[in-house]
Amino acid sequence: MAEEVKVKNIGLDVKAPEVACSDGKCPFHGSVSVRGALVEGVVVSSKMTRTVVVQIDYVHYVPKYKRYERRKSRIPAHNPPCIGAGVGDRVKIGETRPLSKTVHFVVVEKVAV
Repeated sequence: MAEEVKVKNIGLDVKAPEVACSDGKCPFHGSVSVRGALVEGVVVSSKMTRTVVVQIDYVHYVPKYKRYERRKSRIPAHNPPCIGAGVGDRVKIGETRPLSKTVHFVVVEKVAV
């Protein structure tokens, strides 16, 4: 009989991971709360330890030319071992307290494409 994984309710409509982890910065198994912005993007880099860079693409209106332009934002986010997002994965990231000098977001879910 498989042991049940204890998962904390983070208050968002996301699917909880099936794998347990002992990461203190994990919103499901650690002590980090998710509050503020919840955005969706694509992982473009995973070279840092337990950190991924998520690219958010959006359009911006330029009133002078009455046109739209494409823009992008690259946000570093903590990647808990229980989620394990890799390059090319579409993920949801949520805002948290500052986890390091540059990281203020955490991956909360891999989104099925």
